[in-house]
Amino acid sequence: MATISIWPGSASFNDTSNPTPFGFYDTDTEFTSSADQVATWCAQRLGYPIVDIELQAVNFFTAFEEAVTTYAQYVYQYKIIENIGTLEGSTTGSDLNNQYITPNLGNNIAIAESYGTEAYTGGNISYKTGSIDLEINQQRYSLTDLFTTENESGNPIEIKKIYHYAPAAIVRYFDPYAGTGTGIQSLMETFGFGNFSPGVNFMLMPTYYDALKIQAIELNDQIRKSAYSFELQGNDILKIFPIPRRAEKLYFEYVVKAERNNPVRIQRKDLVTNVSNVPYTNIQYSTINAPARQWIFRYTLALAKEMLASIRGKYANIPIPGAEVTTNASDLRSEAATEKQALIEELKTMLEESSRAKYMERDAQIAQNTQDIMYKVPYPIYVA
Repeated sequence: MATISIWPGSASFNDTSNPTPFGFYDTDTEFTSSADQVATWCAQRLGYPIVDIELQAVNFFTAFEEAVTTYAQYVYQYKIIENIGTLEGSTTGSDLNNQYITPNLGNNIAIAESYGTEAYTGGNISYKTGSIDLEINQQRYSLTDLFTTENESGNPIEIKKIYHYAPAAIVRYFDPYAGTGTGIQSLMETFGFGNFSPGVNFMLMPTYYDALKIQAIELNDQIRKSAYSFELQGNDILKIFPIPRRAEKLYFEYVVKAERNNPVRIQRKDLVTNVSNVPYTNIQYSTINAPARQWIFRYTLALAKEMLASIRGKYANIPIPGAEVTTNASDLRSEAATEKQALIEELKTMLEESSRAKYMERDAQIAQNTQDIMYKVPYPIYVA
């Protein structure tokens, strides 16, 4: 049987070659000084010097490094989850360790901008303007043939607005043949003003008369004339009403579907895009407070138990003169798994209780309870 190395009784981090696998905290003086103490504490908790501990200093240092890294992993993961909406889109060049994250609505506004594009109230896509030439007596036009193929290289477009309206009623306000039936011209004849232009009115009229006259012109056109409208079929075939009687241009606004549906709007490689590139680095051990260090010490002990169980499991039964000694590998393995799970759950609970949502709930409850208490305070009686 091979000789098993046992704990010598003390440890020196600074005198050990490559004391930790990754060296995340080897330059932190508080980590290096704590490592010796943690190694001694774990060995004594495992039974030293009553029993031999089949671990060396590097095993305890490795467990210590892993415990600190595990603690930081959960702390930073919770911070990332809580603030991912704020952090997404920010630069990855800044270190967020020990930085206060101010919540903002940037991500919500970015989502709202997409709705703004569709509602024609802004948004993050530029509306483009196009036009086609209307021909006399032709109602149907293919936007693909007349515009898209030439101007957008055949990329599908979506029409957002077509500028095809009846002439504004106000331009015919003084038209004596507007057909409004107001009888102003006859009234002017009665007063002896018939030889003046219809655009000259010597009568004082109320403001609502102008509004009523404009409405009358519009209603007259709507009932007696072919209405200005259009039909858009398949976002391509445009049918114009009424039938064009003169050649002119028809203008419209549109968006290119490929641009509207493109999920990558910012072509940069230095932005936070997911939880994997949020700029958190290895935690600085010297900034960890006492309660958190106690958790790290206990998790280190659980890891040490796990390693010791693996070592003793290779020598489950050790022969001695006249008998055998059975190691406690299975008990150590079970204890280690239980303690690790309990510590992880404890840390998760603490992080959940310290989340922004939880402390806002507590503040709201405190405010409500304070209000309930104040309601029970008797009101003073005022005596004049």
